[in-house]
Amino acid sequence: MGWFYERLGKRFFFRHDAESAHELAVDMLARLGGVRPLCAALERASQLPPGHRPVECLGLKFPNVVGLAAGFDKNGRAWPAAAALGFGHVEIGTVTLQAQPGNPKPRLFRYPPEEAVINRMGFNNEGAAAVAARLARLPGPGARRIPLGVNLGKTKVTPLEQATEDYLGSFRLLADHADYVVVNVSSPNTPGLRELQDAAWLKPLLAALVGENRARVAAGRPRRPLLLKIAPDLSFPQIDAALGVIAELGLDGIIATNTTLARPGSFAAVNEAGGLSGIPVRRRSTEIINYIARATNGRLPIIGVGGISDAASAAEKLDAGASLVQVYTGMIFRGPFLARDLARSAAWRQRR
Repeated sequence: MGWFYERLGKRFFFRHDAESAHELAVDMLARLGGVRPLCAALERASQLPPGHRPVECLGLKFPNVVGLAAGFDKNGRAWPAAAALGFGHVEIGTVTLQAQPGNPKPRLFRYPPEEAVINRMGFNNEGAAAVAARLARLPGPGARRIPLGVNLGKTKVTPLEQATEDYLGSFRLLADHADYVVVNVSSPNTPGLRELQDAAWLKPLLAALVGENRARVAAGRPRRPLLLKIAPDLSFPQIDAALGVIAELGLDGIIATNTTLARPGSFAAVNEAGGLSGIPVRRRSTEIINYIARATNGRLPIIGVGGISDAASAAEKLDAGASLVQVYTGMIFRGPFLARDLARSAAWRQRR
């Protein structure tokens, strides 16, 4: 299907500006998700070879190692079609407690020669209550084909001093509908958000969420795996500090990495604010994954994100220590069945 996308699909989507194309893709997948027989047929066509075993991670079973990263399906509209494209899990969001429009447009820019994107979307979403209501109408944890993660961020107008209550509010609304929950403190597009990666802010925030998770168990509701998503721009000492908080509080995993504010290579001349994703982030993301895997002796589950566009770049993340990987920007340039192709390649490697 890659040739079809290159010859026809990409031309169609690239006739539109980047954000319009994104919204069109979400709409198309949302419609596909409503046609269950077609989804089932595509899912069968995307299945891995017989004998392939699910990946066990975070106390969950994943049909394959490839997930759809947060940022694509911000409001939980399109995820029911993800398995039909070959994804083994999907992460929706980022969702904030209050609905917000995000930053002024234009705010999403494609760079085809580098297979990269710069975005400054600013967590545009319908808010936690609306997303929770939508998820409540669909199959929940334990009744889905693939695990669903929910990525939480801070509402822009909420001061840092009130960030903990903001995240807690979203967690309380959405945890019942999530297979796992991600704490996103690493987007560069909400002013001040990345300060929450500092241990002084991070520890009380995560401690409150861990406490809320325990309260769920005490109330007879299931505990949700809790992960932290970090930026590729952190120094190794900053990563060590975050890992110390994770270990102390007993978080379940880490996602490495978000987009970068760095402008490597030809991007030094690009004058667009926002987070850079795609192939230019590949090397730094892999370095951080490898560092975390070594620092934790491989005991902390890692979801690797950043610059995955083919089998080699996915294998690189897995070899560096990731248990699972996620794609988004790569799908823009390589097509909707990239996940299926990557999952098949990873399954073949496992059988060698």
